[in-house]
Amino acid sequence: MRSTEPLIGITMGDPTGIGPEVIAGALGDRSARLDYSPVVIGRAAIMQRAADMRALRLQFQGCANWAQVAELLSSLPETLGTDPVTVPCLEAASRESQDARDGCIDARGGQAAYDCLVQAAELCNSGKIAAMVTAPLQKKAMELAGHHWPGHTELLAHLCSVDSTAMMLYLPPGKPNHGGPYGLGVIHVTLHMALREVFEHITEESIIRTIELTHIYFSRLLARSRGKFVGEGGLSDGGRPRIAVTALNPHAGESGRFGREEIDIIAPAVHKAQSRGIDATGPWATDTLMPRAARGEFDAVVAMYHDQGHIALKLLDMFEAVNITLGLPIVRTSVAHGTAHDIAWKGIAEFGGMSQAIAAAVKLCGT
Repeated sequence: MRSTEPLIGITMGDPTGIGPEVIAGALGDRSARLDYSPVVIGRAAIMQRAADMRALRLQFQGCANWAQVAELLSSLPETLGTDPVTVPCLEAASRESQDARDGCIDARGGQAAYDCLVQAAELCNSGKIAAMVTAPLQKKAMELAGHHWPGHTELLAHLCSVDSTAMMLYLPPGKPNHGGPYGLGVIHVTLHMALREVFEHITEESIIRTIELTHIYFSRLLARSRGKFVGEGGLSDGGRPRIAVTALNPHAGESGRFGREEIDIIAPAVHKAQSRGIDATGPWATDTLMPRAARGEFDAVVAMYHDQGHIALKLLDMFEAVNITLGLPIVRTSVAHGTAHDIAWKGIAEFGGMSQAIAAAVKLCGT
């Protein structure tokens, strides 16, 4: 391991889904530039099975504790000349996780995903790893194992003792429909809840909080790209990220004909954000906003609810999208898809999203 490389922890996720094989695919992609050192947090036997299924020259070596991981890392060569490539795997998941049924909702898989995530958060919070990348979990399986969390974002907020977080789906720059020179992010005011509950959680305060988290993140991203200093207030040279805020109702409410949320809640939140020096505009009707954002007119879009943001961004480029949690004291990225039980353990899952999630984590280590 080269001392200049960030150490990236990758959680196995639910072993009944495609998590292990997309991790193996990303780590086994010899065409990718490996500018980080990976540590998988999961179960070595499961990870080896995934690598063997894809005929990848990877050797996952199980480590019972962090001391063994550190010892193994110190012994690895500084180049990738070895074949197969050795990848440390911290045995965070139990032996029983190996018996979880492929492609099925299984409490053993839910427990494994939970154990891996908790272990990775502890390693990140203690500074042992520079960032964590998470493979997908199955929420019902985790519930069957006794862990009642809507998803990664909410559980990570609890593990990191923070109150204000937001999920962002992010497309890195450089391809058509990926926004401008800094890429395109879609950040959600509400997240994992029934649609009928969304209206109770769309408040002026929740919208402002999400806009501010978006402003802080993209200010730092822009500053890093420009080589400028940035604090909580934004860029030192006065440059500000361009944030578009969506409406909630069709046609942005048609001046109150289709609902008053735009008039009574969203527009006041946008105006308050503007008074704090944030370049926010809206509320915009989402159907016409997203093509503008894809062309680079905005750096980020603040969406009101899960599917409003997810569907729009994934239609632009699902397999390049990265899930990034804003508001955490640690770096956490993830794939923008689920466990995909219908194709799990068939050797056909796309691993490009995992590669992008790892690349994003490496870049964020420097922000």
